[in-house]
Amino acid sequence: ERHAVGGEYGAGWKACGKGKLVTTFLPDDDASKAFVVDSRTLSNSENVCVVYHNPLDNVPDLAHHFFTRCLAANIVPYVVTKKTVFKWQEGFWTIMKDVFDTHYRAKYVAAGLLDQCGGELQHLISDAATMQIIRWTKGGFGMAAHNYDGDMLTDEVAQVHRSPGFITSNLIGKRSSDGAMIKEFEASHGTVADLWEAHLRGEETSMNPLGMVEAMIGALEHSAALASASEDAGKYSSPEEVKHLTRSLRKAMHDCFRLGEGTRDMAGPSGLTTEQFVDAVKVKLDEYLDPAPKPEAKEPCPSGVAPDPRFRRNYNVDKAAVSELFKEYDTNSDGAIELAEFEIMLVKLGVAPQLKPKEKHKEDETEMNPPV
Repeated sequence: ERHAVGGEYGAGWKACGKGKLVTTFLPDDDASKAFVVDSRTLSNSENVCVVYHNPLDNVPDLAHHFFTRCLAANIVPYVVTKKTVFKWQEGFWTIMKDVFDTHYRAKYVAAGLLDQCGGELQHLISDAATMQIIRWTKGGFGMAAHNYDGDMLTDEVAQVHRSPGFITSNLIGKRSSDGAMIKEFEASHGTVADLWEAHLRGEETSMNPLGMVEAMIGALEHSAALASASEDAGKYSSPEEVKHLTRSLRKAMHDCFRLGEGTRDMAGPSGLTTEQFVDAVKVKLDEYLDPAPKPEAKEPCPSGVAPDPRFRRNYNVDKAAVSELFKEYDTNSDGAIELAEFEIMLVKLGVAPQLKPKEKHKEDETEMNPPV
């Protein structure tokens, strides 16, 4: 969860030369109680001066939303800040912890989610959070952070999974007039702009639309929930009907990726074009939406297709060295490594599987007399 207000995104700035910079606060109720927030001398001939603030009034709402979601998903919550250096972030952590301790701690303890955390809400320094996201590959955790930290962490999650197409952005707020929940769903900014330009030029594209479709799914489910609570509820599809559609669509997309019909950011050059992927999803979606009973499949369902490691971001193999190594173990130079050659190669490389040592019995032992 990202506290998507204030911070660097709402900053004011100016380029300045040498001089003195003073930031002053003027209270709305009494300007005579103004005070200086910061005063500093600028000694460089070129400077950029930046001013921003972190609003905190809605952090309790963020806390309730975050802890409710983590509890429902049965995962461990972490609050991420850089408060050891950025002292002004202490308030964010304090509010989050107060809400947790007052309303949620007992529920998390009962669920066993704090067994490995000493029974307390955990704080992560933002630097550590970026490393833990890479290490905690099995998931099971949630993070709440300030605006900029949340932005970076979501981008990192997408890159760990090899595609910014996985990012979706769900903005949640309250209407000031009546406190009603407002939700906005969108794909992450900038994830398809270059592909759209290529499409307009008539070029072939292979766009991963998962983040965009997840945003649409969120919007559809939220609108269905709102409609069901309105006076005209009978005019619209029920939330259950909408969820049948959205969950079928999500399953169709996931299965396409899982079974080797993904876009090229995941499947490499053999992946589908944008249009081919849409067609593949439609085939599966029609099947999942069809209420008619399906005949038993004669062929076993295909297993998931593992992604080709050659298309990982950190793939940096010396192909020339690999070619020389292949020639060394292709002893008959037929362009293939046979089983016997493969066995010798594994032995020389020190990675050959070994047989389990034969278990000895007492009767197999031979008494050895020392030499005279």
